[in-house]
Amino acid sequence: MTAAAESTVTLDGRFARELSELAVPWQAEEAPQPKLLVLNEELAGELGLDAEYLRSTEGVRLLLGNHVPEGSTPVAQAYAGHQFGGYSPLLGDGRALLLGEVTGTDGRLRDIHLKGSGRTPFARAGDGRAVVGPMLREYLVSEAMHALGIPSTRSLAVVATGRPVRRDTMLPGAVLTRVASSHLRVGSFQYARATENMDLLRRLADHAISRHYPEAAQADNPYLALFGRVVATQAELVARWMLVGFIHGVMNTDNMTISGETIDYGPCAFMDAFNPAAVFSSIDVGGRYAYANQPVIAEWNLARLAEAMLPLFNEDQEQAVAPAVEALGMFRRQYSDAWFAGMKTKLGLTEAPAGTTEAEEASELVDSLVALLKDGPVDYTLFFRNLSHAARGNNRPARGMVLDLAGFDAWVERWHDLKPDADLMDRVNPAYIPRNHLVEEALAAATEGDLDPFTRLLEVVRAPFDERPGLERYTEGASEDFGSYQTFCGT
Repeated sequence: MTAAAESTVTLDGRFARELSELAVPWQAEEAPQPKLLVLNEELAGELGLDAEYLRSTEGVRLLLGNHVPEGSTPVAQAYAGHQFGGYSPLLGDGRALLLGEVTGTDGRLRDIHLKGSGRTPFARAGDGRAVVGPMLREYLVSEAMHALGIPSTRSLAVVATGRPVRRDTMLPGAVLTRVASSHLRVGSFQYARATENMDLLRRLADHAISRHYPEAAQADNPYLALFGRVVATQAELVARWMLVGFIHGVMNTDNMTISGETIDYGPCAFMDAFNPAAVFSSIDVGGRYAYANQPVIAEWNLARLAEAMLPLFNEDQEQAVAPAVEALGMFRRQYSDAWFAGMKTKLGLTEAPAGTTEAEEASELVDSLVALLKDGPVDYTLFFRNLSHAARGNNRPARGMVLDLAGFDAWVERWHDLKPDADLMDRVNPAYIPRNHLVEEALAAATEGDLDPFTRLLEVVRAPFDERPGLERYTEGASEDFGSYQTFCGT
């Protein structure tokens, strides 16, 4: 595609057509001096978009929402949500727009969405803008999550607007172009239910089924089947977060997708030292979204989805409660199964038949290891990477990280008896994650106009399992002078 072939950029408006009550037509704020900072050429290719065109003047304006292809109507999406446990009946895209949907080369429909594109009717007291640092953070971490095999929204581009934005200081403004299977969320259903428009609620569920879980349409109760699939995908997703030490930081119901993709990388972080109570978000003062709380909060959010969908399960709501509770009750088992299976794989243990001595021993080993990690400040990512050396006969790197040496020695002896597969461990335990001190270093430099540290870190985390010489600093935790780390949402 070239600039002359612009008309071939087609953005569908299926969400806006089918769910007009949830879509407010709106235009992005004009950027005075746009500059493309980073473009995801691989993702552009998957979407059938030409990277050369996207780098052109008109293409960059498209990425900002300042050039809208003929026939497209950008919209701000309406939704509700529980934020830190408190219900807000109307939230919506305060600084974001859905440009439309594209059909990728794989035939999948995906959203093209902007973040930081200016005030909308849902902006409340916000300015609707975003700044370079947080938008590059989302680009970096979402690409790292994708490389780790964790379902995630992805980032197509970050464009600097040329407009300073006031936060604690004046910072350079930017817009993120985000790609998602959809932006349907628990909060979308909460909003539809709050309107008491049952036709809208049903059309929203039908839209979700068609887009994400078409097999649910064949079930005796399609809406209950939809809910069950969302429960299962979220159980799997949160288990994957936990396995890599990822802390989302803001698990409000408007940030839980129906598709099962991770969304909104505002105050997120990866753990360095293993700590179940780890919290990095500056606004999570009570630790509601701490690392160990994430499965509990996911289940809580799904209960709110069940409440919103209850009239769809059965017109007699008293009869709707029991199947909803039963479907939600699957979450704990599904999460536990996914987490234990993942932990066993991290330990290089192949799946033994349930109830066998080997399976019971593996479960006990997992529990014992978590107890060992809790005893002291053990770097979570590096420990599992070092443990593959122990599987090859060299216990020293992992042993040197724990406080209880006798406990570790006893544990390793039992683990060796199950013949762990070191190559399997290296395929699932990353050598590289977006370590917090490296992320901050890269974003600080980018804010000052130097993108080199960001580009290098992005290249490293895009191949997280392939250890490479010369990248040792990317495997190491922060120095002591890095101090207590806090993240901010950037609004």
